[in-house]
Amino acid sequence: MKTTMYAGAFLAVAVLAMTMSIISDALFHAEVPETFGYEIAEAEGSAPAEAGGEKEAIASIAPLLASADAAAGETVFKKCAACHNAVDGGANKVGPNLWGILGAQPGAHADFKYSSSMVAYGETGEPWGFESLNKFLLKPKDYIKGTSMGFAGLSKEADRANLLAYLNQQTGSPLALPDPAAAPAAEEAASEEAPATE
Repeated sequence: MKTTMYAGAFLAVAVLAMTMSIISDALFHAEVPETFGYEIAEAEGSAPAEAGGEKEAIASIAPLLASADAAAGETVFKKCAACHNAVDGGANKVGPNLWGILGAQPGAHADFKYSSSMVAYGETGEPWGFESLNKFLLKPKDYIKGTSMGFAGLSKEADRANLLAYLNQQTGSPLALPDPAAAPAAEEAASEEAPATE
């Protein structure tokens, strides 16, 4: 008798669960999407991100550097401070110490393990200059494909100019500012062809 009662109760629960499942499917039916994930629309006029696409034309930073504010650049640097410092002799953090970065060889700071992409970029022989660092800071992952730097970039030209002015002071020998009236330096032409290493 008890076995029959238990079996009946079990069947009643099973039927109730199936009924609830059918009702919930009918009420909360969701279509399966053709493609999973979300499409992230690129802004109009932005450069293609895939390797082999044309690089976005970026104006020379030289005119803005002439009036750049290093103190404002120090404020901009706070966005970088979670991963970098720019102190003479300071330790590397998540990213390398940026003391003396302008004029330094990319991917060559002592005691820091760079991505293979950054090392390959450094092997091109061109040191970091105002124009190349400006382009890198705009969209790091577009400028050097495969870089491990997770920072999205600085979209405002004035912020990049101010940051470059600040970084140029964080060294024992600051670089001379480029002449804003002159044509972009050879450094800019070389940096246009940053390797699209993966």
